[in-house]
Amino acid sequence: MTLSVYETKPAMASGYQQAVDEFMAKIIAKNPGEKEFHQAVKEVAETLIPFIEENPKYKTAKILERIAEPERVILFRVPWLDDKGEIQINKGYRIEMNSAIGPYKGGLRFHPTVNLGILKFLAFEQVFKNSLTTLPMGGGKGGSDFDPKGKSDNEVMRFCQSFMTELARHIGPDTDVPAGDIGVGGREIGYMFGQYKRLRNEFTGVLTGKGLDWGGSLIRPEATGYGQVYFAKEMLKMKGLDFKGKICLVSGSGNVAQYATQKATQLGGKVVTLSDSEGYIHDPSGITEEKLAYVMHLKNVKRGRIKEYCDKYPEAKFFADKRPWEVKCDIALPSATQNEIDGHDAEMLIANGCFLVSEGANMPSTPEAIEVYLKHKIMYGPGKAANAGGVATSGLEMSQNSMRLSWSREEVDERLHTIMINIHKNCVKFGTEPDGFINYVKGANIGGFVKVAEAMLAQGLV
Repeated sequence: MTLSVYETKPAMASGYQQAVDEFMAKIIAKNPGEKEFHQAVKEVAETLIPFIEENPKYKTAKILERIAEPERVILFRVPWLDDKGEIQINKGYRIEMNSAIGPYKGGLRFHPTVNLGILKFLAFEQVFKNSLTTLPMGGGKGGSDFDPKGKSDNEVMRFCQSFMTELARHIGPDTDVPAGDIGVGGREIGYMFGQYKRLRNEFTGVLTGKGLDWGGSLIRPEATGYGQVYFAKEMLKMKGLDFKGKICLVSGSGNVAQYATQKATQLGGKVVTLSDSEGYIHDPSGITEEKLAYVMHLKNVKRGRIKEYCDKYPEAKFFADKRPWEVKCDIALPSATQNEIDGHDAEMLIANGCFLVSEGANMPSTPEAIEVYLKHKIMYGPGKAANAGGVATSGLEMSQNSMRLSWSREEVDERLHTIMINIHKNCVKFGTEPDGFINYVKGANIGGFVKVAEAMLAQGLV
């Protein structure tokens, strides 16, 4: 039997492992074929079950079993008309996972890989992430297997209007407040908000990530990447270090990667990689503010491929069908998608000098990669803590909408920074081991769990 990598009490490990195995057997039987969901639940269960065994009130009330079961799953058809006049049909989803501490909150993802298992994993993670922010937000997630890439603005609009026509009956500012995610940016949020307003005849903060002129918040586009770097900054501070002179690897080239690059650079780091689905670029001289501005235009306006960066800056090299984890670095900031770092990648990172990983994507590290991080005792900030800045600022947008006002850029950024500092403190509180090592996985899971669990106990069997 393989012992849990999170267990630090060998004499008790086998008993805990048996409890984890029994719990996971039930999860897998009830949710067959949903491997990403199984992975997310197991990662949490391995840290929480020992804690729950020591706090029987959570065990008696079956809190973890209830958190792992969505309160509501909505699945619907999305028919729409393409530019050729042909009917297209996609699937739409909304997973309303847990509302113990507030309205469901979590993004909408439009991508061909979207399925029920992926969205349930994201919704499950969102419950803990939202709890860690200390803001009153439950957990949810949704989306569609629609691919916005290659579609005209009119096609995206028609799809978004059809999608929202069904979703509108299930969401609301006090019920469920979706946001953006992969494939859902300002354009998509705008089309969906317009349709919701038209259907419900009300102007409310039902979506976050809105435009600044109609209820959006400053810093929201930057928030996930900024928060990821702020969390890394706090981890470095624990060791008396900072970003100055540190070589940083960033994966992805979308919203999170762009602003993680910007903030790391502002703090004195040198970001040398970016990537997309075709490969990665390595620029040894660093991706400066000027170069980043080009990347933002390339990806956000031209919707081009990252390899075009090398045409503009010939000193950089493009590596097709590869990920950036083979490059020497001090800090890794995975900001693309789930399971982008496997065990081999993690070993390679550490062999090349990496001593800190802060996740901007959701679950970018496989269980094998996490095992490597913890074995080598590097600083590892899991996504549910390190990338909580995005949903935290969505929560701040909700607050501004409720009060019918807008805060300044500096005020929102300061609130975001404070939230990330407090998330880090919570992780340290629950994750510090007897030898002084901070297990941020354990800290984030227990810290996020306790608030939700106490609310569920107080509200009875619902």
